[in-house]
Amino acid sequence: MILAPIVLFTYNRPWRTRQTIEALQKNHLASESVIFIFSDGPKTEEDEPKVEEVRKFLKTIQGFKQIEIIEREKNWGLAKNIIDGVTKVVNEYGKVIVLEDDIVTSPFFLKFMNEALNRFEDKEKVMHISGYMYPIKTEGLPDTFFIKPTSGWGWATWKRAWKFFERNPQKQINSLTKDQIKDFNLNNSYDYWSQLVLNYEGKLYTWAIFWYLSVYLNNGLSLHPRESLTKNIGTDASGTHFKAKTTMFDVELSKKDNWDFPDIIEEHPLARKRLEEYFNRIKPPIWRRVISKVLPWEVKERIKSFGRKFL
Repeated sequence: MILAPIVLFTYNRPWRTRQTIEALQKNHLASESVIFIFSDGPKTEEDEPKVEEVRKFLKTIQGFKQIEIIEREKNWGLAKNIIDGVTKVVNEYGKVIVLEDDIVTSPFFLKFMNEALNRFEDKEKVMHISGYMYPIKTEGLPDTFFIKPTSGWGWATWKRAWKFFERNPQKQINSLTKDQIKDFNLNNSYDYWSQLVLNYEGKLYTWAIFWYLSVYLNNGLSLHPRESLTKNIGTDASGTHFKAKTTMFDVELSKKDNWDFPDIIEEHPLARKRLEEYFNRIKPPIWRRVISKVLPWEVKERIKSFGRKFL
């Protein structure tokens, strides 16, 4: 099995970067894996010392087959950095495993990702492999399953799928019907739609919601583990998109080292139901609480107004 390259995106959080790297080094396939690290440049003078501290640490990393560090001279921002980095690496290698600097992995994360990438390499409908799974009720669920939403907290894909990625909010905001918006929002249990509106309004510049939309519009599915192989340690208000601290997404890392993969490629109805139940349980939705802290009143009102056109 040819292993997929790892692509890691870092910025100005030395402690979290170290935690991410140290967990990844403990993975059983780390020493056989190539890793590309894209270090974004500082946005302000205040960011320069932390960015330099991260870069100094990156130069000390060992434990991988090959390490390539790409230091951005200017600040690209998370979305542009990821889109460019993923595109370059996946186009060269045909597949890729992606992490950000606040994702801690199970020692078997790389094993899961590579086995799944190999298993579904030629299955066009499978477009995304996720290492993260929300803390849903797991009774009755198989080891792994397909659902429609993607997750950006440790993921993988192929060149054949990533070629469909598009980030064009002015065009894509009108690409879903009323019924599709409801389905895209998991029966309106989680408001993914508002993220598209915020990008359309120019109040956000993100990538992950457009990857999910690209997968959705191409009738793709995402493979997820029942028990999460990653956890996000950046939901403490230190990250780019989490300005309010939350524990809603906390999980225990799985200790599994082997998995049964589904033979039938279709959305798993019980997994979908459990995810909807989870999102409904955490109401008022976390997206609304985060938005209330970071967005001015007039923007919130425009989101509501825009949404009413469809909902």
